[in-house]
Amino acid sequence: MRLPSYQVPAKKYQIEQEVKRSKFLSFAAPAVSRKEAEDFIRTLRKQHPHANHVCWAYIAGAPNTTIRSMSDDGEPSGTAGMPMLKVLEYSGYGDIVVVVVRYFGGTKLGTGGLQRAYSDAVALVLTDLPMKLKVARTTLLLTYDYTHDGNISRLLERYDVQDIKPNYAQQVTLSIAIARSELSTFKTELTNITAGNVVCSLPGTD
Repeated sequence: MRLPSYQVPAKKYQIEQEVKRSKFLSFAAPAVSRKEAEDFIRTLRKQHPHANHVCWAYIAGAPNTTIRSMSDDGEPSGTAGMPMLKVLEYSGYGDIVVVVVRYFGGTKLGTGGLQRAYSDAVALVLTDLPMKLKVARTTLLLTYDYTHDGNISRLLERYDVQDIKPNYAQQVTLSIAIARSELSTFKTELTNITAGNVVCSLPGTD
């Protein structure tokens, strides 16, 4: 079940820190799909060809999505990717990818030290990462006679609706993207004010 709303990155962000002479570069970016997350990871690999490790984690969708993954990229198993993913899961954020690029400084950190370093690297980049609220929406296609146009226009003003696209032909065809949390109430009111004389279909969801 998709959440009605959740926090997502507003833009890309990065920070840098040093742990026992190893340099950790932390990056965070929006990722609404697996492809977008993996493209971002691939870009950073190209930008840092001499890094010792490019570890990453992502949640590509709502915070409760199963589309998530992580990688230790050569660090001991469970010391980088999983700690990074755990921080993301705890944050409650969605549509997000984080990458930590490590340049080894000569001092080994040990298993516990690595887990702390990668967890801290993600926590730090999330601290000042600009966020915005994402509202899950459903696209509706409404078809009705012109006599209902005024009432429906006034109804739309009271709901969280975006991407209003009307088409005026023999009847009015109106495409809208409404907040999923308001869908049921909206459809009930829509039926009431038109006495059921409106065709409401679901061409797709975003």
